[in-house]
Amino acid sequence: MTPGWQQGTGKIKNRRRLLQSAFFILFLLAPPLNILRFDFYANHLVLFGQNIELGFTGFQYGFTPASEVIINLVFKAFLPLAAAGLLLLWTAWRWGRLYCGWLCPHFSMVEGLNHLMLRATGKPQLWESQTLPARQPDGSLLKPNPWYWILLVLIAAAMAFAWSVASITYVLPPDVIYYNLLHDQLSRPQFLFISILSLVLFLDFLFARHLFCRFGCSVGVIQSLAWMANRNAMTIGFNRSRARDCQECNNACDNVCPMRLKPRTLKRRMFTCTQCGECIEACTRVEAPRGRDSLLKWVEGDCAQHKITGREHGKDCF
Repeated sequence: MTPGWQQGTGKIKNRRRLLQSAFFILFLLAPPLNILRFDFYANHLVLFGQNIELGFTGFQYGFTPASEVIINLVFKAFLPLAAAGLLLLWTAWRWGRLYCGWLCPHFSMVEGLNHLMLRATGKPQLWESQTLPARQPDGSLLKPNPWYWILLVLIAAAMAFAWSVASITYVLPPDVIYYNLLHDQLSRPQFLFISILSLVLFLDFLFARHLFCRFGCSVGVIQSLAWMANRNAMTIGFNRSRARDCQECNNACDNVCPMRLKPRTLKRRMFTCTQCGECIEACTRVEAPRGRDSLLKWVEGDCAQHKITGREHGKDCF
């Protein structure tokens, strides 16, 4: 049976895993189900099974004026994309990088492969200078086992290939790509695209996955900038009045962070926080057996100011 103090923990992770899995499946199936893709052969968008003509074919053969193509691009492509971008910015401004932590397929790979590498080496990333403590937040011991390297490499390779095939089906007809794959009839450009992207993603998954999220992903950086612009945005709050309790812990909140951040520090040092909540659950697991609440929790508004100024938070914040 699950100990009483563990009941209720893991809810954040379970919800995130469910959303991440659903979004990853959507990412893979959106083109073959005609939910969203651009048909390069027919020169039109496909959205929820409907063909959205942009006028490229007519313009190519002289039937459609350039002005009509421009109007189609503005109203049928750029404005919807801009609306989606504004929604993403508003969400990030208020709540941070929720898309990254709760939906993004790449971040789900970061977390999954971090765990496998931790099992294989004792470190979530190869570039860590030291192995993490064997004692986990739930009290269990994790001993590195090099055999996990096999599983790590196989999953990284399989996911890189799946991503590459899914990516090309967003611009070329999925049935053509799948048929060519199954019958070994890929054209040279198709073969090169899938092969090169698979290699790049494989190397990213193995060696630079969280570095890409921190420094290479423009979508993530834009969200972080919007989040930093709002002093009252939701963030990971730290109960400084109980900081002494941290002496009994082995930095569990730092150890579990997929982005390798330190959740107790100021907001400007948490620039790439994805609001995954792993640090909150780790602290909850450490403090619960001692009959104490977590020192970390999501805060916003006036309660978020202490992560900017470094001063003590209000009494009603924790």
